Amino acid sequence: MIGALAGAALLAYAPVRATEDAVVIPPPAMDEPPADGLETIVVAGGCFWGVQGVFQHTAGVASAVSGYAGGTKATASYETVSTGSTGHAESVQIRFDPKKISYGKILQIFFSVVHDPTQLNRQGPDSGTQYRSAIFTTSEAQKKVADAYIAQLDQAKVFKKPIVTKVGKLEGFYPAEAYHQDYLTLHPNQPYIAYNDLPKVANLKKIFAENYLEKPTLVSDAKATN
Repeated sequence: MIGALAGAALLAYAPVRATEDAVVIPPPAMDEPPADGLETIVVAGGCFWGVQGVFQHTAGVASAVSGYAGGTKATASYETVSTGSTGHAESVQIRFDPKKISYGKILQIFFSVVHDPTQLNRQGPDSGTQYRSAIFTTSEAQKKVADAYIAQLDQAKVFKKPIVTKVGKLEGFYPAEAYHQDYLTLHPNQPYIAYNDLPKVANLKKIFAENYLEKPTLVSDAKATN
């Protein structure tokens, strides 16, 4: 993503698309049955500020933490991931209650309002493999549902181009630096957030009204209660 000063410069000198268009899509034909306890999934869809922000406003999500997945612990830092050479993607670890929101609904929101899954190694103004679209699964059932849903959406030609999202087993997730957590909520007037990410939250509220939370579930709140 782009820092605050760079974001201001971008607005002044390099007009870009404000946000990826939300797309109304059907729910997955296949989903997991509700189970007891929290379930974990890690997704990547561009800059983690916006991805985290959307899922923090999603009912049934117990936590959404920005971080890195796809590489090793040794290279899991913003400076090194930003080089695009670590194998990591900026990701968000989502812990959710399957009895309040299904895994399939998480995927539907991910593909609909979080990002454009047809863009290869980029989202909005950001480019590089660290901004790729990916789903890091924590079970075979999750992978089966994700693969089937991508095939379903492609067959229905919901998007103008094929989905490029990669689905694979989660090998490790490494939380990002503290200053990246809750970024959308803490910096709503930052140009990058206002231009690229707040519209995603607005689309969540519009398209998935029954799943929208006005008050976000923040990382800082979870730490304060522990």
